Amino acid sequence: MAAALGFRRLSLAGAALAAALTATVIVVACGGGPGGRAGAVLRVDDSYIPLPAGDGMAAGYLTVNNIGDHADKLVRVTSPGASSVTMHRSTETSMEAVQSLEVPAGGALKLARGGIHLMIMGWQKPPAVGDQLELDLTFERAGTVAVQVPVKPLTYRPGS
Repeated sequence: MAAALGFRRLSLAGAALAAALTATVIVVACGGGPGGRAGAVLRVDDSYIPLPAGDGMAAGYLTVNNIGDHADKLVRVTSPGASSVTMHRSTETSMEAVQSLEVPAGGALKLARGGIHLMIMGWQKPPAVGDQLELDLTFERAGTVAVQVPVKPLTYRPGS
């Protein structure tokens, strides 16, 4: 019993470490306020692209956390591995392109299924599960940061 419990703890610790090592996390600080306080402090987490079902068009999801004291704005997304990446907002009846997305101070911008997301088109090579696609996120204040986003199975759901 003790050996099984020890193995379970070790397995859970290993799984947590693997998740931490494979998660895409980028921290960007920008702007300086009085006393040297940073403006927007951004961290990108939980990024993934479900494997496209057919025509090579794929959606991309991620979360931009802003632990700083100033808002920022995602104004552009590009990729050296795709010809076009656009930002979209889904409603019950439609999907519309947007020019920018707000990252509130002390809050988060969440790109998730059924809501705000990225549309990735014109892949240079057909994606496969396990591939990584570089997305270059350009923020109004923080500038451009590169994020390596993993391609996951079509049915992947974060936390599952």
